[in-house]
Amino acid sequence: MKSLRTLKLALRALRRNIMRAALTTLGIVIGVAAVIAMMEIGNGSSAAIQRTIASMGANNLLIMPGTAASGGVSFGAGSVKTLTPEDARAIGKECPAVASVAPVERVRTQVVYGNRNWVPLFIYGTTPDYLQVRDWTELAEGDTFTDRDVRNASKVCLVGQTIVRELFGGQSPLGQELRIQNVAFKVIGVLQRKGANMMGMDQDDVVLAPWTTIKYRVAGSSVENVNQSAATANTASTAVNTLSQIYPGKASPYPTPSATQQADTPLPVRFTSVDQIIVAARSGGQIPLAIQQIVTLLHERHHIHPGEPDDFSIRDMTEMTKAMSSTTDLMTKLLLAVAMISLVVGGVGIMNIMLVSVTERTREIGLRMAVGAKPGDILRQFLAEAVVLCLIGGAMGILVGRGSSFLVQLVLNWPTVISIGAIVAAVLVSATVGIVFGYYPAWKASRLDPIEALRYE
Repeated sequence: MKSLRTLKLALRALRRNIMRAALTTLGIVIGVAAVIAMMEIGNGSSAAIQRTIASMGANNLLIMPGTAASGGVSFGAGSVKTLTPEDARAIGKECPAVASVAPVERVRTQVVYGNRNWVPLFIYGTTPDYLQVRDWTELAEGDTFTDRDVRNASKVCLVGQTIVRELFGGQSPLGQELRIQNVAFKVIGVLQRKGANMMGMDQDDVVLAPWTTIKYRVAGSSVENVNQSAATANTASTAVNTLSQIYPGKASPYPTPSATQQADTPLPVRFTSVDQIIVAARSGGQIPLAIQQIVTLLHERHHIHPGEPDDFSIRDMTEMTKAMSSTTDLMTKLLLAVAMISLVVGGVGIMNIMLVSVTERTREIGLRMAVGAKPGDILRQFLAEAVVLCLIGGAMGILVGRGSSFLVQLVLNWPTVISIGAIVAAVLVSATVGIVFGYYPAWKASRLDPIEALRYE
């Protein structure tokens, strides 16, 4: 009851000078509005930066096959076949930290259209999920190939903007046919422009097609005994590759079927490999968890026992992720610092007005103390006035901040993300500012001598 009575007295005192109270809260309104607007604009900008960097591969993991060695000589990554499309499907199903996954079959060769030719940086055979992994789901025109095209090894492809410029002169390539290793591919879609990646490589200089088509029709590699990485780089049919053995220096662990077994087996393909598997984690923070889950799964699928070397390697973009996180944190802290300065200025304004109010109401304070009010009652009354001013300013600041954020998004087309935490923090900070900056004037009022206060003119 005493607290309710104190609150009523504080509201009655504020109503005496509504204009002064409104001007006093203006500093808090501006400060809280600045906190809300800057946090929402900062969160939106951070989200946009994260999406941009993620599109360059910050959340991506690259799983490479193992390395063969013989006589102390290592033959490099991809010199043995250890990754399969089934591995990619298992990763997508059994690793919760993985958002999407796609197998990749690579070739590097000439692409021809009419009297023009070009050697793209990337010719990838993959699945439709590759576009989700690379955040490339929106096409400039056309449509993507489907899982059915992958199963049927259909001769269709998607091309990047650089291919459109170099081979088609900037004209729409939809429905046109280009040739890769004398295999005609129908262009069914054009990728959105992505620009260069963090390493400066043109991401638009790319051709995407079903991995089965690239593997069996373009690379022309055997699924039984040819090194995939070496075969894709070998464009001459007469070239000799000394690294074409799956397991150099040792016999293959797979038993050789007899003639009768081969005749009775309807599916001669017993092991189909891919050059690499690309994975997108659900977020940058879940990359370590995704790596752990993938390693555990591949150990189980490849029958790798504890202490044995892995027959695969995983590469991540740790440095890129760290740069993204540091940039986002720095931006958020900078915006918070600027907004907090506005709140401090508003708090100083409230302290100034409350000191003026104490001076104006000296006789009132003396009269209340003369009829029995204790110093604690006076302290609570003036402190309640300061807190009420700050809370009213905080509520108005939330409305102004949300409105400012909406206008920025509507007029300037800047991305904004609503921040519930910033709104809650604004209310708490408003009350704290009222207590901190209102305490000294309230304490000064409670320390007045009743006799001297009654004599004050």
